[in-house]
Amino acid sequence: MAERILVTGGAGFIGSNYVRRVLEGRYPGQKGAHVTVLDKLTYAGNPGNLADVADDPRLEFTRGDIVDRRLVASLLDGVDLVVHFAAESHVDRSISGSAEFITTNVVGTHNLLQCALEAGVGRFVHVSTDEVYGSIEEGSWAETRPLEPNSPYSASKASSDLIARAYHRTHGLDVRVTRCSNNYGPRQHPEKFIPKAVTNLARGIPVPLYGEGVNVRDWLHVDDHCRGIALVAAEGRAGEVYNIGGGTELTNRELTGRLLDILGADWSAVRRVADRPGHDLRYSVDHSKITRELGYRPEVPLDEGLAGTVRWYLDNPDWWEPAAQPA
Repeated sequence: MAERILVTGGAGFIGSNYVRRVLEGRYPGQKGAHVTVLDKLTYAGNPGNLADVADDPRLEFTRGDIVDRRLVASLLDGVDLVVHFAAESHVDRSISGSAEFITTNVVGTHNLLQCALEAGVGRFVHVSTDEVYGSIEEGSWAETRPLEPNSPYSASKASSDLIARAYHRTHGLDVRVTRCSNNYGPRQHPEKFIPKAVTNLARGIPVPLYGEGVNVRDWLHVDDHCRGIALVAAEGRAGEVYNIGGGTELTNRELTGRLLDILGADWSAVRRVADRPGHDLRYSVDHSKITRELGYRPEVPLDEGLAGTVRWYLDNPDWWEPAAQPA
């Protein structure tokens, strides 16, 4: 019998990529799966992200909130796997107002875990972030690194990670946690760094760069991230955490330079802005565990991935213009 998967946040950037790839048969462990998407369709959710697979009979879409216990319970009947993407995820928004982050990321995750336990769901993959580790000056974080989040966003995700762990330890629920580095790729909301830079340059608007641009991030193409999640869902171990990295670290200034080169622009198009409060200096994940246990390796080279991402935004202004910040 085909596996039944509930994907929360499946109309968002990463979740919709995962759903499309599942229905395209990209993941051997989930071929033929029936997918139910639960998405609240906040500003970051876009049903158009699923347009390519909207007519697939194996896809069902429900608009709703993961905090809605009755709705979640009704969707989990007969589900074999939950892949939980739904989250408030923009650090700047969490600084200006954190209440929604606590409600969705903490209360919503707890609700999903409890309902999954009561429904007898076989596996639960909780998608998290490397930001829960805080900031690291040198070296890379292993999964055993203590959690030291520095923003309200990362604190809410760290809280949800610990609740997920507790449901495995206390109740025996098969929970697997993934922590990814910075994602990029098509269909990412233009509030994020790469699409903001591309869409600003496309409109002749300066690209904002925090401080001196020395903050370092490890960049991971969304296709590589979703493939790692599929491996964890199919072959990972219950109760374990798996880092998923891209293996390419750049300062924000270096990344900006690459985008300027792709778009044929120069540094006169960049505007320095005041650094944000509590800005983590460097993220770096050690993903040797998922490589060793599950055979994961990032496959999309950064130059290729960036060029394809830029091309997608330039070719699809109808997708991003309604969500882009005005000039």
